[in-house]
Amino acid sequence: MTETRTRERTARPPSRLLALAEPGRAIGELASFYALRPLLGMLPRGDGHGVLVLPGFMAGDYSTLPLRNLLRDLGYDAVGWNLGRNVHVDDARVSAMMECVDALFERTGRKVSIVGWSLGGVFARELAKQAPEKVRLVISLGSPISDDRNHTNARRLFEWLNGDEPEPMRAGKFRKLGDAPPVPTTSILTKTDGIVHWRGSVQHGGGKVENIEVHASHCGLGVNPAAVYAIADRLAQPEGAWKPFRPRGLAALVFPRSDLH
Repeated sequence: MTETRTRERTARPPSRLLALAEPGRAIGELASFYALRPLLGMLPRGDGHGVLVLPGFMAGDYSTLPLRNLLRDLGYDAVGWNLGRNVHVDDARVSAMMECVDALFERTGRKVSIVGWSLGGVFARELAKQAPEKVRLVISLGSPISDDRNHTNARRLFEWLNGDEPEPMRAGKFRKLGDAPPVPTTSILTKTDGIVHWRGSVQHGGGKVENIEVHASHCGLGVNPAAVYAIADRLAQPEGAWKPFRPRGLAALVFPRSDLH
């Protein structure tokens, strides 16, 4: 408890320098994604199960299109949320996302994996908490999963658009964001994130919960080759046979081995 309170008191957003560098770094990661696209197409094949990909704050399905196209090529039934830009957090939006999970679950007849970028990862975790019987695993990318919004540079804009307590919170939802859902859950994060401080993306606790660090920007996480490698590795695991992430061969060289506590 004391450790948690200490983290909350010292929560801070990333430096302005990292934030200003975000656009250029993200463009470089997108270029790397397409340059390596033939190699990424050789990542582990999927088993055809449904994957719902949720965009980040202020973004829409267009931002996740490169990742979804790759996942389809790898054999997944990958879909976007088709709900426009991720701006307002209200009960109607949460219900609509749950309908996306329900529809994909019914259409495929199998549990659904959810990949969420930034705020989309917060949604992914909360959806899995509401319907764990329909969710196979959750992967978040640079998501602010701490209950302290001081970890993100987007706090003021988010609260200006949604208030200090968005509608779902007033109904008792979206509390204890740091608690992982009862399904295998992976947080992919970067210590050079310019939007969400990496400490705000770290999962704590045991069980089928893990953190994977990559060298990336926040805005480039969804196309960063290392992050994409990790996503494909996690999704390719047989259902019910989850194991912690262990990059193999030369791939192990691109993943940092630093302390995430």
